[in-house]
Amino acid sequence: MELMLVPPSWLEQLLSTTFFTVCETHINTPRNECNMYCLDCKHHSFCFYCKQSWHKDHQVIQIRRSSYHDVVRVAEIQKVLDISGVQTYVINSAKVIFLNERPQNQSKTSNMVGGGKSNSHLCEICRRNLLDPFRFCSLGCKVEGTKKNGNVSFVLSAKKDEEIGRMHEGMRRRLPSKEELREGIHKQVYQSTSSNSHLRPSLQHGCSNSRRRKGIPHRAPLGP
Repeated sequence: MELMLVPPSWLEQLLSTTFFTVCETHINTPRNECNMYCLDCKHHSFCFYCKQSWHKDHQVIQIRRSSYHDVVRVAEIQKVLDISGVQTYVINSAKVIFLNERPQNQSKTSNMVGGGKSNSHLCEICRRNLLDPFRFCSLGCKVEGTKKNGNVSFVLSAKKDEEIGRMHEGMRRRLPSKEELREGIHKQVYQSTSSNSHLRPSLQHGCSNSRRRKGIPHRAPLGP
């Protein structure tokens, strides 16, 4: 059981990798920032062209930047890690988590902990203020928490996989297919056509009555 609590070997390598340097292999091409990491090779960061050349069929995640700190999208990392307990943020309409601990103003933190206005959610490792009741501010702090406390894990359980699968299946069921959309459009057109057809006799009847009312007027007979 203890072995299951040990972080994956590639995770600590990922956290110590430097990203957003210029790729030496593709130095004269656009999109040459080293912002990708291969979970199969577990080596170093690389750029878009390296992925197309040497990691095309590998499991690759893309690292992004927020306020000069490295983040990864939750949609990508949750497929390979249990990230429960880590604070999530929404950046550019995407939910992300930070890779490593971020330095913060110690005096500001001390004032908040000492009775100033603050929330009560703090990272268990670096004591950073959190927005929500999470345990860690980043993946790096969760790694330290795993080693220190032993009551957290990065291993995806079969139950969680089933829950994620059911969630995606429910989303697919709620979204109508193209055939259902086309069928719905045809039904609306048919209903509108049918309702208009019921109105035609009354319209024709109204037109015929109007024609009869527009006959030649008859003058009253002249008096003696």
